[in-house]
Amino acid sequence: MDWIPAELGLLSVLVLLASSLLTSMLSAAFGLGGGVALLAMMTLFLPIATVIPLHGVIQAGSNLSRLALLLQHVDWRSVIAFAVGTLLGTFAASLVLIELPEGLPELILGLFIVWSLSGLQPRLAAGQQRLSLALGGIGTGFATLFVGATGPLVAVVLRILQLQRHRHVATFAACMVLQHLTKIVAFAMLGFSLAPWLPFLAGMLAAGLIGTWLGRHILDRLDESVFRYGLGGILALLAARLIYQGIQGLVGHG
Repeated sequence: MDWIPAELGLLSVLVLLASSLLTSMLSAAFGLGGGVALLAMMTLFLPIATVIPLHGVIQAGSNLSRLALLLQHVDWRSVIAFAVGTLLGTFAASLVLIELPEGLPELILGLFIVWSLSGLQPRLAAGQQRLSLALGGIGTGFATLFVGATGPLVAVVLRILQLQRHRHVATFAACMVLQHLTKIVAFAMLGFSLAPWLPFLAGMLAAGLIGTWLGRHILDRLDESVFRYGLGGILALLAARLIYQGIQGLVGHG
């Protein structure tokens, strides 16, 4: 069957389609978590060099569908501030080609998330919040060169605004569409061909669209406090995973 890539069997494709649906549902309900979970699932079946560009396309589609469903809730001023910072950060990263020790970026990102959840960060006025978003965009754009999944960091940056749940999820989706599209362009310039994967990607995107639609209905029914606790819980789990990966990488290559 042509729609099944040579690298995958039918069972693997079905597992990944189900994963795309469930992880998109999680992201639509809480704003994040699904992208990292899907990345972990895909690495069970495909080499990481193939996973990263394919994951970028799938996540761009998932975030784009979430953005379309929640378009009226997007905080566009925040997105613009973040986008300007992201472009500056990506440009800076292209000029500073340094190789960090394996595990260090994940450890730093995990500890940053823990700090953001601690309540120790200062309260910011509206003008300072926009500046923080731009600075967060610079940091995220720069980190994209060294860390595969920057979704948790973007969520931490947006968490500063304390947006209502629909506004948070919609604004996060808009920011992630920007990041994933940049990643797709980069891999295309490096010569990665998506053509053999198009039927598979179409299936993954369709499953993700269904998951996004289901997650949107969950989001509508969530209490605001439940959303806040759920978002914090997902961030805490991601931080623990990143810190574990970071320590493992540093010890393994120390």
